[in-house]
Amino acid sequence: MRDFVFLGGTAVVTGAASGIGEALAHGLARRGADLVLLDRDADRLDAVAAAIRAAHAGRAVDTHVVDLADPDATDRVAATVRAAHPRIRLLVNNAGVALGGRFDQVTLEEFNWVIDINFRAVVRLTHALLPALKAEPGAHLVNVSSLFGLIAPAGQAAYSASKFAVRGFTEALRHELVDEGVGVTSVHPGGIATRIASSARVGSGVSVQEYEEGRRQFEKLLSIPPAKAAEVILRGVRRRRGRVLIGWSAKLPDLLARVAPASYGRLLAVGLNRAAGGPASRSTARLEPADPVATVD
Repeated sequence: MRDFVFLGGTAVVTGAASGIGEALAHGLARRGADLVLLDRDADRLDAVAAAIRAAHAGRAVDTHVVDLADPDATDRVAATVRAAHPRIRLLVNNAGVALGGRFDQVTLEEFNWVIDINFRAVVRLTHALLPALKAEPGAHLVNVSSLFGLIAPAGQAAYSASKFAVRGFTEALRHELVDEGVGVTSVHPGGIATRIASSARVGSGVSVQEYEEGRRQFEKLLSIPPAKAAEVILRGVRRRRGRVLIGWSAKLPDLLARVAPASYGRLLAVGLNRAAGGPASRSTARLEPADPVATVD
C-alpha cells in the first residue's frame, strides 16, 4: 500500500476529549485532516474542539457526545456520522475504559460494561462506518487494543478479554480488507501518562486499600506523554503498519509473552513491581500501566 495521506481527508476519532484521543485530534488537524470527534464528556470535548478550531481555522471539526456503553446510542451516532460523511478516510476506535479487580471480585454487570465499551462499540462503529471507509480511496482503520491485548496479568480479566478481542477482530479485518485497499492497524499501548488509572472503575469486591496500593504503583509507570504516543500512532498509520507498540513498556512484555507464553505472569509481576519501586504484591496487577490507546514500533 502507498503511504496514507492525511491532507484533505475526514478522520473519525473516539475518546477524543482527553489523553491519546485528544492528542490524535490535534495531530490530525496539523496534518490537514477534517475531524469528527466522539466522547461522552461534553465539556472536555467542546474544549478540545475549540482549541483545534482556534489553532487550525481551515479545518472542519464536528463533535458528537455519546456513551459507547449504550448500544442504541452508539448505533444512532454511527448512522448520523455516516449520513454526514459518506466518505471517511480514517477511523480511530480509541475510546476505552478500565476495571480493577480479579474476576471473582467484579460483577457480571461491571465485566460487561468493559466489554461493551472496549469491544462491542468498536465492532458496532466499524460495521456501520466500513462502507464509508471503502468509499474513500486509501482509507485506513485503527483499533486501539492495549499492552493487555498482548499479555493478560492477574486482576485484568475483563480488560484483557476486551483488548484481546479487539486484537483478534483487527487482525481478521486486516486480512479481509487488504484487497479492498483499506489499511488496518492494531495499536498496543505501554505506559502512557493518561487518566486511565485514575478514572478506572473498581470491582465491587476490591477493597479501597488494595485498589489504591495498585493504582499508586502503576501511576509511577505512566511516563510517556500522550502527544508522543499519538505521533507514534500517526507515523504508523502513514507507513501502513499492521501493528504499533508504543514504548519499551509494551515491547518487552510482548517479547516476554512470546518467549514464555505460559509462565510470564510471575516474571512480569516482579518486573513491574521493581520498576514501580515497590515490593512484589498481588495488588499491583490490578490496574493497567498503559492507556487503552497507544504504542508503536
